[in-house]
Amino acid sequence: MPFILSIKDTYRQAVEAATDGKNTVMYDDKGNPSIMVCIPRFNLSDVIDGAPDTPHPAFIVDGVVKSEIWISKFQNIVHDSRAYSLPGMDPHTYVDFDQAKQYSVSKGTGWHLMSNAEWAAIALWAKKNGTMPRGNNNYGKDHSAPYERGRETAKSGDQTGRVATGSGPASWSHDGTNAGIFDLNGNVWEWNDGLKLVDGKIYVHQDNNFNTPEDILQWVDTGAFFDVESGNLVINGSRTYIMDEATSESKSRTFETLAAYTGYTIPELLKHLAIAPIDANHGGDYVYARNYSERIPLRGGDWLNGAHAGVFSLNLYRERSYSGSSIGFRSALVL
Repeated sequence: MPFILSIKDTYRQAVEAATDGKNTVMYDDKGNPSIMVCIPRFNLSDVIDGAPDTPHPAFIVDGVVKSEIWISKFQNIVHDSRAYSLPGMDPHTYVDFDQAKQYSVSKGTGWHLMSNAEWAAIALWAKKNGTMPRGNNNYGKDHSAPYERGRETAKSGDQTGRVATGSGPASWSHDGTNAGIFDLNGNVWEWNDGLKLVDGKIYVHQDNNFNTPEDILQWVDTGAFFDVESGNLVINGSRTYIMDEATSESKSRTFETLAAYTGYTIPELLKHLAIAPIDANHGGDYVYARNYSERIPLRGGDWLNGAHAGVFSLNLYRERSYSGSSIGFRSALVL
C-alpha cells in the first residue's frame, strides 16, 4: 500500500527541509500549526567566559535536565484564545501578562509563555556567537541598518509601526539565518514569565520551572534590588530608595553600564539570566525599572526604541495589567 503524506505532514516536512531540521511545525489538539525553533542544550560556560560547566537554567525544568527547548519562531498571534507562531502576520497586541500566559498554556502540556530564562539563554548565545539580532526598532527599519525593512502591518502616526512577523532579513533572527528566531529586537515588547520585581526586589523561578505558582514564597529570592544612586539605576543588596509614585518617575540605564551599588557585588545568577551585564558590550540596550509594587518583565523593545532596543533590553516598568499597541508575546514548549 503506497504511503500518502497528509497535508499536515507535508507542511512539517517542507519547513524541516528548508531549515535543515532546525525548525518544525507543531500542532495543537485542534490541528492548528505553530512554527517552532529547536534550541539544543548548552552549558553556562558555552556562553559566559568563566561560568560553571553546567546547563544553562533554561534547560532545567523541575530538576530534570532537558536536551532541548522549543521557542516560537515568530511573535505570536491569537486564534480561538490560543497562541500561534506563524510568518507574515501582524503580532497580537493589546495583551496583558495574564492573558499572554493563558493563551500559551491553553495549548497543552509543556506549552507556556516564554520565560526569562529561555530569553536569556538565547540572548547570551547570540552575544557569544556574534549574531546579536537587528530588527524593527526605527519605524519599520533597523536604526543601524536603515536599508533593512519589514513589511508594514500597523501605523505609528504617519510612519510604520509594527511589521509582519518574520518579514525582515535574516539579520533580524537570533542566529543570522532564516532558520532562527525572528523579531527579538524591536517590533513589539514581549511579556516574559519567571522574573518579577516586588518593591524593587528581584525574584526569579527556580531554573526554568514555568509551572511555578504566582505565590512569591515559591519563587527564588535573589537578595538583590534595583535601586537608584545619583540618578542612575543600579543593583543593590538592600532597598534604600523608593521612587515617587506621584511623579511616576522611572529610571533607565544602558545594559553595559548597569552597575552594582558601591560595595555590592552583583550575584552571578543575575548575569546568567540576562538581568545584569556580563561585560561592557551589549549593544546599548536599555534596562528600565520602577522599584515599587509588582513589575513584570517585557523584553526586546519596540519599533521606536532605536539603539536602546535589542535582545538584552529589559523593561521592568509595567504592571501585569498593562497592555498596548506595542505589547505582545511568544510561547515556548518543553517536551
